[in-house]
Amino acid sequence: MGKEMIAMLLAGGRGSRLKKLTEDKAKPAVPYGGKYRIIDFALSNCCNSGVHTVGVLTQYQHHTLKNYIGTGDCWNLNKGEDGLTILSPYDRANEKGLYEGTAHSIYQNLDFIDSHDPEYVLILSGDHIYKMDYSKMLEHHKKHSADATISVIEVPWDEASRFGIMNMNPDSKQITEFEEKPESPNSNLASMGIYIFNWKALKHILTSDNPDGLAFEDFGKDVIPYMIRENYHLSAYQFKGYWKDVGTVESFWEANLDLLRGDQNPLLDDKEWKIYTAQPSQPPLILDESALITQSVLSEGCQVSGHVQRSVLSPGVRVGKGTIIKNSVILPGAVVGDNVKIENAVIDSGTVIESNNNIGYSQEVTLIARKKDHQEEEMSA
Repeated sequence: MGKEMIAMLLAGGRGSRLKKLTEDKAKPAVPYGGKYRIIDFALSNCCNSGVHTVGVLTQYQHHTLKNYIGTGDCWNLNKGEDGLTILSPYDRANEKGLYEGTAHSIYQNLDFIDSHDPEYVLILSGDHIYKMDYSKMLEHHKKHSADATISVIEVPWDEASRFGIMNMNPDSKQITEFEEKPESPNSNLASMGIYIFNWKALKHILTSDNPDGLAFEDFGKDVIPYMIRENYHLSAYQFKGYWKDVGTVESFWEANLDLLRGDQNPLLDDKEWKIYTAQPSQPPLILDESALITQSVLSEGCQVSGHVQRSVLSPGVRVGKGTIIKNSVILPGAVVGDNVKIENAVIDSGTVIESNNNIGYSQEVTLIARKKDHQEEEMSA
């Protein structure tokens, strides 16, 4: 018997706008919020929504996700015939091995989807911070008898050109126009990169209407506009909660500091909706007599002797005496020496900041990342 809905989680992108943060790891594997990774949110949403068959499509630095995810035990995605499967690109006769885009990655895995014979396919991105009950989106999809449903959210007008932007009929919720990353958007209703397709309809498009597999490389650029032109029924599911696309160093920094705001904290908002993680256990947090902490997140394994204000410290971070850290994100295993001042910065994993340094203190977010020769490199976001 086929499944009602399975999920295909797109986690293969390089995330080049995150600069050095993704030099040696896939974007969804980047640490976030202290003890989490970005991909934890999509995987936890699947588990909490009752979607227990998940294919994770990897490509860039795929081993960093494969090693982290394992068999999916931490997200309860390893039960019976259900479970989590890592799907890396591979060569087949007369076909390119690499995924050439989001839709092409689904085309390359038609056999995997068909083996589960689903009625619906949920397409997700592995690099967003949010909590969503996908079962409610499926209810909306069924109610509107849609061929495809896109989860949408209103974004600030000055950011609209970063997203797929659409217009819809406010009464029927039917999408009437869609444009991927328009230069001059006429709407601020943005795609969240979350889709539900009727599998038969999507399979027909990716096979019968796509003989070489490359006519439709991306959902936003190719598949969605094609479906609108061909009069498929596309519905918009409006999401009202917290959602953050952490595609740049600045948005990554903002998403971490949002944890310190009670009105936007994506972890405290709905405590019944747990976010699971595979991070290893570390010793307890240690604060010495000179430490002073205000409005901050401190993780296991941290040792702090300085002052930490409105910042997020990941596991294993060390902060020396006389050091002041403000409005900053310190990633796992970073070491900050004595008498250092850091403000408005992201310090990458494993970076060592020598004593008596000043970092940041500008309107732009400063990223300090470790070079391969173990020296530190400074850049602005």
